[in-house]
Amino acid sequence: MFTSDLFAGKTVLVTGGGSGIGLEITRQFLVHGAEAYIASRKAERLEQAMRQLQGLGTVHSHQLDIREPERIEGLVEIIAEKSGKLDILINNAGGQFPSLAEEISPNGWQAVVNTNLNGTWYATQSMANRFFLPQQQGTVINIVLNNFRGCPGMAHSGAARAGVSNLTKSLAVEWAQKGIRLNCIAPGITKSSGLEQYPPELLTGITDSIPMQRLGTTEEVAALTLFLASPLAAYITGETIYIDGGARLWGDIWQYPT
Repeated sequence: MFTSDLFAGKTVLVTGGGSGIGLEITRQFLVHGAEAYIASRKAERLEQAMRQLQGLGTVHSHQLDIREPERIEGLVEIIAEKSGKLDILINNAGGQFPSLAEEISPNGWQAVVNTNLNGTWYATQSMANRFFLPQQQGTVINIVLNNFRGCPGMAHSGAARAGVSNLTKSLAVEWAQKGIRLNCIAPGITKSSGLEQYPPELLTGITDSIPMQRLGTTEEVAALTLFLASPLAAYITGETIYIDGGARLWGDIWQYPT
């Protein structure tokens, strides 16, 4: 399905591209001919990522926090100066922590919502205003999570990601005639570095609640990302596509304490 030059001449930005799903998405874009920018809050992650991506294609790294609009505008200027355009934005940066709703502090709530919802909006609006709208073409893919039946145990992230999914629908309609497509990908539990922040007991037996009886892989999420960003998906916009082994349809991923 994917030829080696599928994204030749295209420029892609992957936020949260220093590790996990974002790193694999970047790797696959490079392998298929794109020029890539990766952004992350942590410099050491960017350094490690650049070592892994070296030799695969043209890739640039930039340290920023997507919760800071002025830092995003700085990256806009860098992309404009170095590449002159941006074709694809992958909003992958985000994060959350497990907590019962009554125990989430105001700071904890704000941190998760600011990163996942506000940060996604800041990046999308900035890149659209500078590149996609003037170009009359662009593709945005937002990586969210499986909140098909709510997100008990992580209400802050469920609310923020639901906001991203609805934002995606709204912008897909507003920008449809301007050559811009937007979609969401909602991965289930994926075998990546992102699982390291969760206590081991929370992950014990977790595959029992997944019909396919296994975790997803970063390669599988990246493959779906490339498909949605490619001309093969030219008539798909405003959708949230789940890649979760059927978990949204059956079982309880997180066992809610009674």
